[in-house]
Amino acid sequence: MNSPTNPLFESYFTKVYGERWPALRKEIIAPPRQVLRKNKFVTYEEASTLAPCSFLENCYWKPDGYKLEKDSIGLYPFYVMDPASVLVARALEVQTDDRILDMCAAPGGKSLVLAESQPAHLISNEMSEGRRERLMRVFHEYIPREQRDFINVKGLDGNQYGLRMPNEFDRVLADVPCSGERHLFENQSELSLWTEKRTKNLAVRQYSLLSSAWLACKPGGRIVYSTCSISPMENDDVIQKLVKKRKPEILRWPVADALDFIERTEFGYQILPDRSGFGPMYFAVMQKL
Repeated sequence: MNSPTNPLFESYFTKVYGERWPALRKEIIAPPRQVLRKNKFVTYEEASTLAPCSFLENCYWKPDGYKLEKDSIGLYPFYVMDPASVLVARALEVQTDDRILDMCAAPGGKSLVLAESQPAHLISNEMSEGRRERLMRVFHEYIPREQRDFINVKGLDGNQYGLRMPNEFDRVLADVPCSGERHLFENQSELSLWTEKRTKNLAVRQYSLLSSAWLACKPGGRIVYSTCSISPMENDDVIQKLVKKRKPEILRWPVADALDFIERTEFGYQILPDRSGFGPMYFAVMQKL
């Protein structure tokens, strides 16, 4: 059976990726490789039968058909994630005395990574009520009650943080809503509605959220912006606008620079499944001067 398509979509990404597009498209449609990331809040099960992920500490490649089981106190010992998402969360380099904002936190995997550093305070924000309920369920299924005191789940529009809490956070993760082309291929009706104008409109929203993250971050603080989109309009173009208006310091991240499947862009990094087997993911690391 042929994979879903949209002539406008195909034309745009052929223009962006050229001869690479057919191979990239094929891998985006294919199921991504995932890892089982150890839950540091519990005594986890013996992992000797699992294959370690060589570039991610405390992560193992998820075998086909693997089913998660809760431990004796009702917590899961592993969280299933795309390896690219683990890298994005770790790029924030959280310290134990940090105040952290995860601006668009659901479904919760990246927030769990941040929480495991046990910062001074973590706000996991999710505007959607349904997704926020899922986020809270993740915290309850992975973190013991007595160790959740530093986590605060909120439901604001991310744009409010820059206005209400300026210069408040040491670290801000802006993993913003995006086109999510992998998910588009799974939904023919959504793919059929794709236009270049839609991704441009999303980029406006993304820049607004990034600007809010910038305002909410303390001077000297660190911001990571990320999407699971392969569109430059939602990635480097958004960062370029912030560079022009706010003058952040764009940071190179040595961990990413050392991995050959991660591609450098003008302002950040891109993980594409035709080179990695997982993703896609874009992220940029910035410091507020």
